[in-house]
Amino acid sequence: MTVFTPAPGAAPLRRMIAAQARLETRTLLRNGEQLLLTLVIPLLLLAAFGLEPLVNFDAGMSRIDFLTPGIIALAVMSTAFTSQAIATGFERRYGVLKRLGATPLSRTGLIAAKTATVIAVELLQGALILLVALAIGWRPDASPAAVAVAPLLILLGTAAFSGLALLMAGTLRAEATLAGANLVYVVLLGVGGVVFPLTKFPAGARPVLELLPTGALSAGLRDVLQQGGAFPAGNAITLAVWAAAAITLAARMFRWE
Repeated sequence: MTVFTPAPGAAPLRRMIAAQARLETRTLLRNGEQLLLTLVIPLLLLAAFGLEPLVNFDAGMSRIDFLTPGIIALAVMSTAFTSQAIATGFERRYGVLKRLGATPLSRTGLIAAKTATVIAVELLQGALILLVALAIGWRPDASPAAVAVAPLLILLGTAAFSGLALLMAGTLRAEATLAGANLVYVVLLGVGGVVFPLTKFPAGARPVLELLPTGALSAGLRDVLQQGGAFPAGNAITLAVWAAAAITLAARMFRWE
């Protein structure tokens, strides 16, 4: 006679992370505001500024060649920073994070799931941006090293923006996070080298703007994808410093309740 004995226990960590990541991704893609921020706005900016001479770029390259790397950087910021900060801020306010803390899913597992969600959405963003840019007339001038260097820059940018998102969401009220994340998004869109060349700004301001995470990511991607650069060490170091500082502060200051 066979006896079946219950064996209660948590699922393996990788399965819990995968399940939470699927939930996070579905929730994000079903949210109209988040979808507008992460997919629609970058594509609209790419089409509008790439097809119409709204700005005299004077950057030594065509409009679409200048814009495409910047729009990729904007997409990374919109997903890893703005969208994640707002979502996490309201999850914290409504007690979602507190309830998740009572489940077998650890904090490390939750962060891993959110990271996987960000990367999945970024892959979707990147595919759509590249398709639209190529249709408009983008012609990259990249060295073979770009195959490895561009993803590395994007990962460093993702880490930096994710750290900033968790720092903001874990220390401010949800309403303040909503306002602050959107304000930062608009400011960095204007001064981060995304759609406007930094040469348009006063010479004294350029060194500061180049040290912003958006400026470093935009410039690094532009160097690799459009100017045949092998490895923009300065931009990579800037992003790595932002990532290390933001993640360290977020780990120390994040309040889960």
